Amino acid sequence: MTTLAAARLAAADIKLAHSVFALPFAVLGALLARPEAMTWPVFAGVLALVVVCMVCARTWAMMVNRLADRRIDAANARTARRALASGRLTIGSAALFTAGAAACFIAACAAFGVLNANWWPLILSVPVLGWIALYSFTKRFTALCHVFLGSALAISPIAAAIAVDPGALGRTPALGFLAGMVLFWVSGFDVIYALQDVAFDRATGLFSVPSRLGVARAIWLSRAMHAVAFGLLVGAWAVEPRFGAMFGAAVVAVAGLLIAEHAVLAKRGEDGLDMAFFTLNGIVSCVLGAAGVLDLLN
Repeated sequence: MTTLAAARLAAADIKLAHSVFALPFAVLGALLARPEAMTWPVFAGVLALVVVCMVCARTWAMMVNRLADRRIDAANARTARRALASGRLTIGSAALFTAGAAACFIAACAAFGVLNANWWPLILSVPVLGWIALYSFTKRFTALCHVFLGSALAISPIAAAIAVDPGALGRTPALGFLAGMVLFWVSGFDVIYALQDVAFDRATGLFSVPSRLGVARAIWLSRAMHAVAFGLLVGAWAVEPRFGAMFGAAVVAVAGLLIAEHAVLAKRGEDGLDMAFFTLNGIVSCVLGAAGVLDLLN
């Protein structure tokens, strides 16, 4: 297999399109943090680096997940066809792509220092890589694995803000609200996603909320997490004067989408997981990102 073919196989396996869950929040974080003194050409360069970092970080985290879980995935009928689990992608090739993603992420973080004399992204690059990789191992010892995944995505607006202007964290409380919203939103829909593997997790001793609390309690916990996420989203809108009518309309839309997500799950069960997990949550992030950008650029 050629290197290009292996790269295509790896990219398809980790579903790069799912970067949509966190990327809009990173863009929002960058725009919220932009100081008035930063010219738009410089900001455009910084924002481009933020996008590169997001893609590289997610690639690293997902490849670590596939490497760490290859034997678990091979034993699970749902995941046995994944590239590493099935043997279509070798461990050596996967390790190479994983290391390459980490190297590209660190290089992009260093570029913030060159472009804007901001070395904090480089200083924090290795700890960030370590944190977002940790999720892949947490289901071996804690049902809080969903929260670890949520935290890995929740740092996206914070990290983007630090990359633009580290001082923004102290003057922009909406960043904290957005990060909290992502934490509970992602944790809630990951609990839903884990419903597919309840029997397998119990049989193999893996931890998840559904395998430990049962399906009914897991669904109610997911609903509670999404209620908290919505409350934090309202908080972000309330504390940030630059968020106006567009973002407010998006907040209302998100309420409807989250209700629809749980309605689909209640009506169709596991048959509705693709719509509930991927489609509706992808719309949530895109709607919020687009509305927030429009308000901030107005």
